[in-house]
Amino acid sequence: MMSVLIKICGLKTFDALDVALAAGADLVGFVFFAPSPRHLGFEAARALSERVRGRARKVALSVDASDDELAASIEALKPDLLQLHGRETPGRVTAVRERFRLPVMKALAIAERADLAAIRLYDGVADGLIFDARAGAEATRPGGLGKRFDWRLLENVRTRAPFMLSGGLDAGNVAQALHITAAASVDVSSGVERAPGEKDPDKIRAFIAAARDAASTRAAPGKVVSRV
Repeated sequence: MMSVLIKICGLKTFDALDVALAAGADLVGFVFFAPSPRHLGFEAARALSERVRGRARKVALSVDASDDELAASIEALKPDLLQLHGRETPGRVTAVRERFRLPVMKALAIAERADLAAIRLYDGVADGLIFDARAGAEATRPGGLGKRFDWRLLENVRTRAPFMLSGGLDAGNVAQALHITAAASVDVSSGVERAPGEKDPDKIRAFIAAARDAASTRAAPGKVVSRV
């Protein structure tokens, strides 16, 4: 039996946060990126941060943010880790880790096998990796689009740090995603919403339950798993 860490991202309200915490989310994510419908102001971040009270790890998501912007979000949220979801270079990841003394997860956009080459650039530099679907050229933000990629690209992928799977996940497909990728953690945002930026309590509960159930029955690494 293997466990899985579950992250509910893009939380903006007390109600949605309370549901995620009560349902057993391991990580709760807050977005500091103005083009996103999940963007959070600093005062709201302070209030939500107080609500967590150690019940889950807090993640501050940013996209190509400056040091000043990162400092402001950190002061407001007091996160346990940072998620860099833009085009940050390995050098930038290192600089952020050294300046703010917080673990950093780096998101990598995946659409085809060639995109996996970025793993060797960031693995060991970042504290964790997030594999997300590559946004289209017309997109105004790099994630939270409800778009998935071919999870079979991650079959047999090995990373030094456990990776998180993101992009197009929902209660109906998270079991399949876990069986194919053997991911140590999963990240969902639009897959638990009724509208962009508006979380659905029932979808949050269903996603966490489905992920927990899938993790409890999947095989350990190295064993054959049946494809859903």
